[in-house]
Amino acid sequence: MTPTLRFLAALLFCAGAGPATASITVCNQTSYVLYAALGYQAGSQAVTQGWTRIAPGDCVAPKAQPASAVAYFLAARSSQANSGPSHVWGGPLRYCVKDTDFTLRTALGAQACAADDAFLLPFAPVDTHGKQSWTTTLTESLRIDSLDKARVGGVARLLNDLGYKIGAADALKRFSARMKLPDKVSVDDLFDALETEALKVAAPAGYSICNDSSGDIWAALGLKQGDGWLSQGWWHIAPAACAKAITAPLAADKIYLLAERSGRSLLVTGSDKFCITDIEFETHGRDKCANRGLVEAGFAATSTRGVTGYAAHIGNKGLLPMAVDGVRSK
Repeated sequence: MTPTLRFLAALLFCAGAGPATASITVCNQTSYVLYAALGYQAGSQAVTQGWTRIAPGDCVAPKAQPASAVAYFLAARSSQANSGPSHVWGGPLRYCVKDTDFTLRTALGAQACAADDAFLLPFAPVDTHGKQSWTTTLTESLRIDSLDKARVGGVARLLNDLGYKIGAADALKRFSARMKLPDKVSVDDLFDALETEALKVAAPAGYSICNDSSGDIWAALGLKQGDGWLSQGWWHIAPAACAKAITAPLAADKIYLLAERSGRSLLVTGSDKFCITDIEFETHGRDKCANRGLVEAGFAATSTRGVTGYAAHIGNKGLLPMAVDGVRSK
């Protein structure tokens, strides 16, 4: 994924006396749900590990912390539940990450990632002042000057992403009632519910395919590429999960989608023909499929005109309509 917007984090160091081994905490003083990746130097390599979820207003210890290291660096990106382009908090260092959970080793100064599904993301060096225990706070703006304000802003942002256009208090009551949340729901449970629901309706930059059906699906895409056509697949998507098929902001008026259940039962299809195979593929051109040892299949057109991000949701009967006021039509 290549984020369209990047923010250099304000890395606020607050260190205190700590144990002999490293104790690292990252605080989220932004209105976004963040996923953080921690990196550290190990000889001539950079080891990067992620992702650690941090809700607005929360402080969390990143996964798999090293006992000690010569240098540390940090990156974070906004959740796909937050609509619009992905926001990245980082700095001048670039190391490899993956969209899924990962542990990677990258040569210091490397200009490319060895793994096909890895990409470079900007990391910021963290000055620990030689302390073993330290806290880094990721910030967004001067207006959000406390963790409490970040928490309130995060709830409001996710409600807006869900399509609630009324006041935050009324929106939260309506959302809580729809989700049957208890009156004294914990902050963690509230953000879990908000992010889970927002993932079903938000459309961050790129093209996501979300499985709202009761079983596994396999999806393929067709799209215009320059003067020609490209088709590629398959993305295996479990129930309640989403796959990011295109990571760059969209520039096409239409993206074409094909989806199948296990056993090759068609779930999303249409009249626009592209070439496919039974195994993972990427093929150029959409004519003379059989002559090239390929199979012709019908794809459904999804309209992406005027948007940089789109999320296609697939239910048990095919494509689902867009959501309004936090509720997806049946």
